[in-house]
Formats: sequence, C-alpha cells, structure tokens
Amino acid sequence: MSQAKLYVPLTTRTNQYISAELKLSDELLQHYADAEQCYLQIAEQFFKLADVHQLFNVHLIANDKLPIVRYHTEAYCLQTAEQILFFYNPEYHEAQNLFYQADYRARKLRFLFLATGNDIRANAAAFHNNVRMVMDKLITQLPAQSQPFKIRDHQQMSYDLFAAAKRNTETYGYKLRNIYMRYKSRGCELPTNYTSTAHVKVTLPLSRKLKQQILTEGQNEQALYHYLEDQFLSAINQRHLKHSAMIANGLTPLVRNSKFDQRGQTAETQHVGFNPQDNEVEYQRYWDGGKRHVEAVDFILVATQQDYAEPGYGRYMNQVEAALRDFAKAIGLDPKTQELTVGFYQHISYLI
Repeated sequence: MSQAKLYVPLTTRTNQYISAELKLSDELLQHYADAEQCYLQIAEQFFKLADVHQLFNVHLIANDKLPIVRYHTEAYCLQTAEQILFFYNPEYHEAQNLFYQADYRARKLRFLFLATGNDIRANAAAFHNNVRMVMDKLITQLPAQSQPFKIRDHQQMSYDLFAAAKRNTETYGYKLRNIYMRYKSRGCELPTNYTSTAHVKVTLPLSRKLKQQILTEGQNEQALYHYLEDQFLSAINQRHLKHSAMIANGLTPLVRNSKFDQRGQTAETQHVGFNPQDNEVEYQRYWDGGKRHVEAVDFILVATQQDYAEPGYGRYMNQVEAALRDFAKAIGLDPKTQELTVGFYQHISYLI
C-alpha cells in the first residue's frame, strides 16, 4: 500500500483556486449604462455573496488577463500585459479586488476564488461547494445571462525533492485521488461531463555552478539544453513516463488538454498540450537552440489515463520522483545544498 501513496515532507505547500468564467454578451451589457458600470455593479453583488459564504480572498477580473496563483509569505498582486500574478499565503492573506479598464470591454468576466485557511486539500470539496453556491446565486441576480459559466478548479502542492537530505524527515502520505471521486466522497457532486488533468512541473534554475559542471570551454546554452534534454529523457524513459515537455524559452508554461485547446504561445505564455486519454509516448520541446538566455528550465510530466490507478496518482508520482532523482544525480545536483521543487497540479473543469 505504501507504493499507492506519495509521502511528502510536512513543509509541503498546498494551494487551491477556482475561476468561474462568463462571456460578456451584448444582452447582459445592455442592462447597464456602460461597461464600467457593469463591472462595478456585478463586483458589488459578487463581493457581498462571497462574504455571506465566508470566501475571503476573491477577485473579479474584467480586463481579460490570465490569473496566475503562487504561494508567497507576503501578499503581492502584479500585472503584466497578459497576466495578473497573485502571490499569497492561504493561512493569512485576504483580499477583494476588481480589475478593469474603464474604456475596455472585456470578452469575459472571470470570478476568481483563492482558498484560505489551513488544511487546503482536506477542505477542497467544502471550498468548491461554497464557490458553487456563490455562483448559483449570482446567476439569479444578473439581469440577463446568455452563456453558461465555466468552472475551473485548480489544486497544487509543491515540495523540495531533497527535503530529507536537509533533515526535513517528517512526512505525510497522500493517495492523490481524482478530484471528481474525492469530491463525491465528501458530498460535493459535480456534473459527469467534465474534463480533468494532472501534471508535474519542475523548475531547474540554471546556476553558474550547474553550467560550469556541464559546459566545456566554448560551448553555449544550446549544448546545455541538449545535455539536460538527453538526461531528462533517459531518466523518464526508464520509468515509462509517456507525456513530457521541456521549456527553455523564458515563457510561463500553461498545461492544457490538447483535445480542447490548441498548442501555441503568446508573448508571455507557452501552451503545452497533451491529451490524457492518449497513452502513446509524446515529448514536446520548446526552446530556440540557445538563441535566448533563460534563468531556468521547466520540465513538465503529464499523467495519462493509464497512469491513474485506484486509489489515486500515488504510484505515478512515486515513478516521477524516482525519475527526477535519477535526473538530478545525472546532472550533478547536490541534495544537501540545492533544491529541486516538485509541483503536482490537478485540474477539473465543467459548465454550469
């Protein structure tokens, strides 16, 4: 049974956020004086409902920017041309914000809920239920609704693969069950027509020490990327991990289900697309042969349908960890002095 669980350090960080998206139709907008009044009035209704259901870190995004949520000991909210980056600690930080431009008509309204408190994973189903209650009530309060809401639930946990080498030896076991089944067992019923993915992201900083270990005189980043790619593929192939990608172009990787979303990139993001129902080996490379200097390389591993085995993704993640340890050893990382942060992400989405 131990192989069916993933044992992670007690210092593991867990997080969850849910977005509900509504297309801003002409039918809805015509009930307001202008787009700005639409945003302001809906935000007021939204924040009141969130307070009633004890959701204390909520945001309305009406400028079509993509939310990116990360853990941090201090609360920050930073905007780029395409993204809004939320850094926060779920135990302490609360906020309500409306993001919009008075002269800009958004394509969609995105209602963002950040989980707060302790035991984020244990309380995930209750948090999801509260979000649904807010959205169900908000739907009835809108003067018109021509499009359904799309709910996207994101859950993530991150930890240092080398925590034990740094004497952080206390661990906790997770089965890493499928979100749909986990929620159902806790009284949170979701529509049966949903999409779900699970993946791992590992970010490897390209330190001076690492470059000195790998590169010989006269070699450039292209040689570094090729070396890392070879070692990564060797490690995951030995563990029969089928869907993987390497990103070394300086863009933020976004993992998508390729059955519904196209691959591609923007000025800031790289869309990595896999179909979890496809069990064939597929590797994707997103780097430009060393023409662009980056500070870190991202490695992505996406679980296939066959990688899920009841009671959860525990066996799969143990294979991933074993592959990553082989990879780290091959490239000369020191577990006592360096970190290799493993992020495990689960996602489920559906229409209401």
